[in-house]
Amino acid sequence: MFTGLVQGLGTVRSAVAVGPELRLAVDLGDLRGPFRLGDSIALSGVCCTVVDLAGPVAGFHLSRETLARTWLGAAVPGTRLNLEGALRAGEPLGGHLVQGHVDGVGRVVAAIDPEHGGELRVELPAELRRYCVHKGSITLDGVSLTLAALDGPAVGIAVIPHTAQMTTLGRARVGDAVHVEVDVLAKYVESMLAARGLGTTNG
Repeated sequence: MFTGLVQGLGTVRSAVAVGPELRLAVDLGDLRGPFRLGDSIALSGVCCTVVDLAGPVAGFHLSRETLARTWLGAAVPGTRLNLEGALRAGEPLGGHLVQGHVDGVGRVVAAIDPEHGGELRVELPAELRRYCVHKGSITLDGVSLTLAALDGPAVGIAVIPHTAQMTTLGRARVGDAVHVEVDVLAKYVESMLAARGLGTTNG
């Protein structure tokens, strides 16, 4: 479990195909540790398991399922990633409950200033739009955000300067892919209503 509060920026050092799967080596930068084999780290919102460690560089094995549901298969040396270590017992929940299970991939349709922020607009997969409500929570590339506007298939998020500077969102360009995780509480509510015949689980 994560909070969507990015703790550091990492850099992909290598991306090596292993059959239909992928091995990523990521320099964890200033992400606070220590970390051990088997620990979970969110790579731009994707919960991944540390499978080897060499100083500040951690290795991750990405399955076909992960590659099919995320943009990590397009990562190359130099790709920057938002990093967050798994929430530990007793730590404060500062963002919102984030599972690290990506629901889909969205596309940036309006970018922001990398220093000053602004309104980031992202087009979501159609099946995820119903989980979005004004002032509700959403996670984009591992960043916990508040929905400020709903505009057809797109959502708008007011990104403050700190978030623009300290995460990859400040440098996202129009057309870039972003991982989307909707609020898990909305999915639980939908499931419970469907069980009572009051909702839908289509999509």
